[in-house]
Amino acid sequence: MLARAMARTERLMVGAEGFEVVDARGQPCPHPVLAARAALAGRAAGSRIVLLATDPLSPVDVAAWCARGGRRLLAESREGDTFRFVIEQG
Repeated sequence: MLARAMARTERLMVGAEGFEVVDARGQPCPHPVLAARAALAGRAAGSRIVLLATDPLSPVDVAAWCARGGRRLLAESREGDTFRFVIEQG
């Protein structure tokens, strides 16, 4: 599972805010969280990413993961079936 999530994170883009964008669209739970975790691994506190996901449970999963791990969910929005999360490393 983690290998597939990590493969997805290799396709990072830079969004308008200058943050790396992790595209986890089309991935079922728990892959969006695993992809975000891989993207933030080893990064300094204050580092930010944008996570894109289409899994309907991703808002619950991402919020819980952030709260448990000392990360901050700075923004959450939805456009069509895509959820967009801005996550800051704690």
